[in-house]
This record gives sequence, C-alpha cells and structure tokens, in this order.
Amino acid sequence: MGNFLVTERLKKQSYKSIYANNFFWRSWSGKEVDFIEEREGKLFGYEFKWSKDKVKQPELWLETYPHATFEVINKDNYLDFIL
Repeated sequence: MGNFLVTERLKKQSYKSIYANNFFWRSWSGKEVDFIEEREGKLFGYEFKWSKDKVKQPELWLETYPHATFEVINKDNYLDFIL
C-alpha cells in the first residue's frame, strides 16, 4: 500500500505543480513517519495504515518538529491524498 500511495502522491505533485521535498523519517529508536512533504516552509507527515485502528502520533516527531502536521492515510481517505 505504501509504495502505491507514494507513487500516486508524486504523480499528484507533478500534475498539480505542488513543489515539495519528499522524505521519510525514522528515529534511532525505530519510531517512524512513512512519508514527509516539505512544502510552503512547513513539514507534513503522513502515516499509511489500511485499517482505521487508532494510530498515535509519534511524540518524538512532534517534539522535534513542533510546527509539523501528522495525518493517517487509510482506506477511507486515501483518495483525497492522491487525487
């Protein structure tokens, strides 16, 4: 699912002229954020999960980048992310 979402998101960025630097984030302790967009001077973090299970925002991510956002992309909202 992750590869599909990243590929389709990159297409969306290209088609809609969204200029972003793209990364993933992982701490030394193994905490991670699946996809990061740096655009408009801000960081947008995305976690990919198929189900709507509760996903906790990585505390270290929010501590390290207090002005960043974090969103879970799942089977119910992925179309908004890629279209």
